[in-house]
Amino acid sequence: MRSNRPRILLTNSMSSRDLYYGEAALRGLRELGEVVLNETDLSFSPEAMIEAAQHCEIIVSDRTTTGPAEVFAALPDLVAFCRCAVDIRNIDVEAASDAGVLVSQATPGFVDSVAELVIGFMVDLSRGVTKTTMAYHQARAPEVLFGRQLSSSTLGFIGYGRIARRVAELARAFGMTVLAHDPYTEINDAGVEAVSKDEVLARSDFLLPLAVATPETENLMNRSTFAAMKQGAFLVNVSRGNLVDEDALADALRSGHLAGAALDVGRAADQMPSPELARLPNVIATPHIGGATPDAAFHQAADTVRQVAEIIRGRVPEGSVNADRATRLSVFENV
Repeated sequence: MRSNRPRILLTNSMSSRDLYYGEAALRGLRELGEVVLNETDLSFSPEAMIEAAQHCEIIVSDRTTTGPAEVFAALPDLVAFCRCAVDIRNIDVEAASDAGVLVSQATPGFVDSVAELVIGFMVDLSRGVTKTTMAYHQARAPEVLFGRQLSSSTLGFIGYGRIARRVAELARAFGMTVLAHDPYTEINDAGVEAVSKDEVLARSDFLLPLAVATPETENLMNRSTFAAMKQGAFLVNVSRGNLVDEDALADALRSGHLAGAALDVGRAADQMPSPELARLPNVIATPHIGGATPDAAFHQAADTVRQVAEIIRGRVPEGSVNADRATRLSVFENV
């Protein structure tokens, strides 16, 4: 029978551990097993993670640490790879499954956090808050321009999941007209009109692409979709940089066809907005902070603690994506 104190590797670097994992969740992990930490300020490379995870049964991974095939091949004691995030695209789930390793993802505890940022973005875009503030910071008198009220504007979604539903709820409280297009979801929320993709592009003053990032949705927002948008509309992207053709967006912004864009994500490292886009005068950008609140971070960190507790009891936790092939989980049975 194996020891009932499993070894758990937490991959977060020292700085990201404080911000995105937290002391309370770390205490929770330590109550469950012997925790090995990343004692550097760098994300683990696969080689560094393999070295650190020797004889570890569980890896709790931050979103920037990849899980390529060589990790699962090199760690015969590894039972589970728990991602402290929803996005698992940089984990080779098939290789993990071939090795019998369970892969899990956290539930999205960032819905309110991201939704509130979207409302702030829309107010900023429509009233020029950042633009006028920057002028004052540069000791210039800002130009006084009329803005746009949210209450007389139309908000459109392409993709209608949890974040879209919460944003729609808040937008309706502001009196906005809300449109949504999602061919994979039944849209029947009060005050939300289900429309075609062409209609959501043509009618929206603010457009949020919130589709899941897949090969099918790569460059979902491209030259043709930007051309189909209303003259003077705004794009708000808080989902994934993969959804946007950045060259096409830059051209639409420079031409004035789009009045502006707000970006919390992009194609730079860690899904941050690309500097080339972020520096355009009609763009406001934040460095992938949609879920960067203590409430959101603690939710996902606490999720991994709950998952680890289930795993060491030999159970399949909520959030598992390959439970039917996680053969190594059996080492925790009858502990």
